Amino acid sequence: MSTLKTKLRAHLKEGVYCHLSVSPIHGIGVFAIKNIPKGIEPLRALIPNDEVKFTHKEVKELPRSVQKEMQMFCYYDDKHFYVPRSGMNAINMGIYLNHSKSPNVQYKKNGHLVTLRRIKKGEELLMDYDINFGFEHVF
Repeated sequence: MSTLKTKLRAHLKEGVYCHLSVSPIHGIGVFAIKNIPKGIEPLRALIPNDEVKFTHKEVKELPRSVQKEMQMFCYYDDKHFYVPRSGMNAINMGIYLNHSKSPNVQYKKNGHLVTLRRIKKGEELLMDYDINFGFEHVF
């Protein structure tokens, strides 16, 4: 068996914890397909999920339809948009994490998303946007 296939098989067997589904909180959310232990990275992928920074000026040079998608699916602040290095035609489940003041996952300083407690099968994974992004969100 190839090295890639061996790694992928191990990931499929032990590293897949979540799926997307309709959320009672907002739109689409991330849900546990099995119990998830405390302290692990439930959305860890085999390919890097790092992001590339684009200034707002650079984004304004893109087609309006793409700008709209970036506003909906990319993290951004007053200076930059953070676009997944895989582009906009691939998905990172992390963009579907909904907000809660009682989160069960959190981004650490190293950029890794970890579970704060055990998450039960069927439970939605939630993060506190204010803690993770450093400013208060108003909904």
